[in-house]
Amino acid sequence: MAIYELVMPKMGESIFEATILNWLVEEGQEVVQDDIVLEVATDKVDSEIPSPVSGRVVELRANVDEVIKVGEIIAIIEVENNSGETVHKLFDEAESVSPKVEETSMVENAVIHPVSDEDHSATLAIKESDNRFYSPLVRMIAEKENISAGELAGIHGSGLAGRITKEDVMTFLDHRKEGKDSSTESISETSKDSLINGFKENASKVSHNSDLEEVIEMTRVRSAIADHMMHSKVVAAHVTSVIETDMTKIVNWRNRNKDKFFKQFGVKLTFTPIFVKIIAELLHEFPYLNATIDGKKVILKKYINVGIATALSDNTLIVPVVKNADRYNLVGLAGQCSDLVNRARKNSLSADEIRQGTFTLSNIGTFGNLFGTPLINQPEVAILATGAIVKKPAVIETEEGDFIGIRHKMFMSLSFDHRLIDGYLGGSFLKAISDKLEDFDDDDF
Repeated sequence: MAIYELVMPKMGESIFEATILNWLVEEGQEVVQDDIVLEVATDKVDSEIPSPVSGRVVELRANVDEVIKVGEIIAIIEVENNSGETVHKLFDEAESVSPKVEETSMVENAVIHPVSDEDHSATLAIKESDNRFYSPLVRMIAEKENISAGELAGIHGSGLAGRITKEDVMTFLDHRKEGKDSSTESISETSKDSLINGFKENASKVSHNSDLEEVIEMTRVRSAIADHMMHSKVVAAHVTSVIETDMTKIVNWRNRNKDKFFKQFGVKLTFTPIFVKIIAELLHEFPYLNATIDGKKVILKKYINVGIATALSDNTLIVPVVKNADRYNLVGLAGQCSDLVNRARKNSLSADEIRQGTFTLSNIGTFGNLFGTPLINQPEVAILATGAIVKKPAVIETEEGDFIGIRHKMFMSLSFDHRLIDGYLGGSFLKAISDKLEDFDDDDF
């Protein structure tokens, strides 16, 4: 028997410690290679750590909630090994634990049997022939049975995260004896796995060439935005619908009235308050677009607070909120939107003015963008993006017949949470906004 020292594995270039979240084994328990033995957390990801060996857990040396440095021993496992020696975890600088994807995660694995320099060179050649990890047992069988690196790369792995197991290798050998090409049978799946693993590896690598790159710490605001966006992506089932709207009536009306509007009210007449007014009115008809999901419950908001996504000069984003937007006329909304946006850019908003939004508007047309697929501003369930208004030739239908004319067109995209809102409801809401804009009547404003 031999003792295997399980240590805290590497989990990325910039991660030097991790917190024990939960042990999934107890002292005295038997474990099989690839069994998940514990869950750990870093400041970036949570990961599941499998056992690199089969054996019996002799001692757990780290407690739950304890912070452990990379390389420190966290458990002792008794393994079958005739040498009777203590087997230490070996690190390879190129290997690390990948963040959890779905319910699987990969960890750096260990060599648990003594190898000579000659054996090490041979196994290293196999290992470096592609980006996959091969256990010592798999390498030993491959060398013994003269399985080439190319053949090994073509075997589809049935183990954790696509790893090749002993059974996979033996199946390959059986097929080879029978004259079958098992690598061909699974080449598409293997190629896909290799490609995905390659993307993960490249994404996790951090270059340190100071001559070609500059490292800048995220600001507190950018870091908060990043966390908020990732939270939204994970929590909500995003779906986006797009529609093209004829804005000609509104564009012409605004052009005729913007100077008079500014002289009379002291506020520029932009398209934003028009969008906000129409959204606020329609949210009464579509209450599920003005809601929040709380577990298995839906909270329908009886107040309508429309957030306006605002880009700042430092390339960050803030969303000031027009509270009770449905209670304002166009003049009131123009004043509210102008005041909030201007103070947002001067960093003079109060905390209350960026909270409790129920729906968000993002006018990406101000950047000249045609349309986008915005992420939902949690805990809301939908966000509308309005694109640039551009002149286009269009078919105009009249009682006398159809003809081609120049129209002002705009794309709108609605991202909504499919957990609550299905395509029909989301699409109907988007179409209703479009109809309101196209059927514009200045008496309504």
